This record gives sequence, C-alpha cells and structure tokens, in this order.
Amino acid sequence: MTLLKLQIQNATAFRLDHLAKQRNVSPEEMAASAIEEFVEREEWQIEEIQSGLREADAGDFASPDEVAAVRAKFSGTKSSD
Repeated sequence: MTLLKLQIQNATAFRLDHLAKQRNVSPEEMAASAIEEFVEREEWQIEEIQSGLREADAGDFASPDEVAAVRAKFSGTKSSD
C-alpha cells in the first residue's frame, strides 16, 4: 500500500468521520474506499467517451430507424416499423 497525505476541508473531515463511525470503519478506510470508487468510475467514463469518439471517427452512428426505436422505447409510443 502507498501512504497518501492530503488536506481536506474541516467540514468534510467531520462528515467523513461521522460516516466512518456509522459504518464501523476508520476514516482512512472510508476515504480509501471513496477514492477507489472515484478512480474506477472516472476510468470507466473516460473509456466510454474514448470509445464513443472512436466510433464517431469511424462514422459509426445510429440509423434513423434505430433512433426512432430508442425514442419509442423511452417515450412509451410505438415506433413505425
């Protein structure tokens, strides 16, 4: 493991401590878990954006029929097949 030293606002430290007590873990464990979740989410999001850009660069776009089907699915109307 790597030791990471950082500064956070007093109010945030208080809230972190409060949450850690509620979950029966140390504030350090709570912060480490939060950082892990943040890093995973950011990596996923960046990969999805890059994947979408690669698809766009390759001209891989949804057809008008595919767009209509998705609109119908979320609006509750029937698509015209």
